[in-house]
Amino acid sequence: MAAITSITDEARIALETMAGRTAELFSAPTVRLGVSGLSRSGKTVFITALVHNLIHGGRLPLFEAQKSGRIARAMLEHQPDDAVPRFQYEDHVSALVDQRIWPDSTRAISELRLTVEYESASFLGRMFSSGRLSIDIVDYPGEWLLDLPLLGKSYAEFSKEAFELSELPVRADLATAWRSVVADVDGDAPADEMVARKLAEAYAAYLKAGKQDGRALSTLPPGRFLMPGDLEGSPALTFAPLPPNEGRTKSGSLRAMMERRYDSYLSHVVRPFFREHVTRLDRQIVLIDAMQALNAGPASVADLERALTEILACFRPGRGSILTDWFSRRIDRILIAATKADHIHHTAHDQLQAIVRRLADRAITRAGFSGAEVEVLAMAAVRATREGTVKQGRETLPVIIGTPIAGETIAGEKFDGVTETAVFPGDLPKDPAALFDATAANGGQDEVVRFVRFRPPRLERTATGATLSLPHIRLDRALQFLIGDRLA
Repeated sequence: MAAITSITDEARIALETMAGRTAELFSAPTVRLGVSGLSRSGKTVFITALVHNLIHGGRLPLFEAQKSGRIARAMLEHQPDDAVPRFQYEDHVSALVDQRIWPDSTRAISELRLTVEYESASFLGRMFSSGRLSIDIVDYPGEWLLDLPLLGKSYAEFSKEAFELSELPVRADLATAWRSVVADVDGDAPADEMVARKLAEAYAAYLKAGKQDGRALSTLPPGRFLMPGDLEGSPALTFAPLPPNEGRTKSGSLRAMMERRYDSYLSHVVRPFFREHVTRLDRQIVLIDAMQALNAGPASVADLERALTEILACFRPGRGSILTDWFSRRIDRILIAATKADHIHHTAHDQLQAIVRRLADRAITRAGFSGAEVEVLAMAAVRATREGTVKQGRETLPVIIGTPIAGETIAGEKFDGVTETAVFPGDLPKDPAALFDATAANGGQDEVVRFVRFRPPRLERTATGATLSLPHIRLDRALQFLIGDRLA
């Protein structure tokens, strides 16, 4: 990633890191945890469940500090960055617990500080540790993360890759309308605002179509075309790829306008996000919706691997020293977690985890990634189902039981969002290699297994009427990997 930052960027990063480290001398040690993932991978739900279980003493048997009783309490505190929106934890808990609806997806960056008071497991730790750890949770859309590789690409390179991707069978029909608009445009013609707008709108429509369930594509930069926020309609978002040209770009041409706006997008949107947020992280979890990709077929699985490769290439991995930690932060642990493990029976969890491991290993190899410990996990931050069995003839089938979201359809039956049902979700392939077959990945959409979406569960209550914490699958393992060593 050094190639995408200037000397000025590195100097600013060093100064900001030094300021942060100095502040920590007079307060609790801090670990900055980045939470990212592509849309509908469950970032908001993960953060809400993590905080809810720590504050309410949830069932976390594999989270050593909690299991051993060394955590005295966990509490929310004011976040350190006043210019960053607060993660609205209370609203999200209300949505999950009171309304039993999934909270709104991440649309922009947000932050939350959770401070844990604990007793160290060692005598020396108890002697010299403050007994407090602040966890600054930084939530940001994975689509923004996929913009970071653009910092190392010219407009011409970006355009070339965009056209190459649009020719893949899984994308070709989606890109037809955009490519038709491009075919009627002369890049050397004088710059025209309405033509630029038409191109940008057509390209954005193509990217948004790739997000739909039927395709579930992941590699769809620029990310702000999907989540424009307050930049909607700005010149920095009014550009699109153009076919490669021969020779120099003509001054005052449409192509010159596109190049300038692409460069502005990098300068005013992507680079500040990298410098101000990504370079300040210590730990990272990347959530992926492998279920959605499996539903859509091998081509979507291949695209998810491509996205994961680019995501890993964006991070600054490594373990610092006492000296270097004063000038730069490095991510030394990354967890890649497949969410919605509650949508399949536990007997298939090993297969799901094997699929994620295969995805991660191939992405690590292709990205040339090293320097950080990478772990994979199949999990559900909030468990929406329970398990059971049903008799079908002489067979006993493992099923999951829950309340499908209104509008979900199973075997032609559309659910109302109130009725509970038992679902046999199907089988994941025993050999993950079948999902990475090059021929299949470049072509059809053969269905592996079909998943449906469920409402959040009703929370259990104790005999005294107290509401228990949000149920989960392996959230405790995620916590142990991400922060367990900092509470030792």
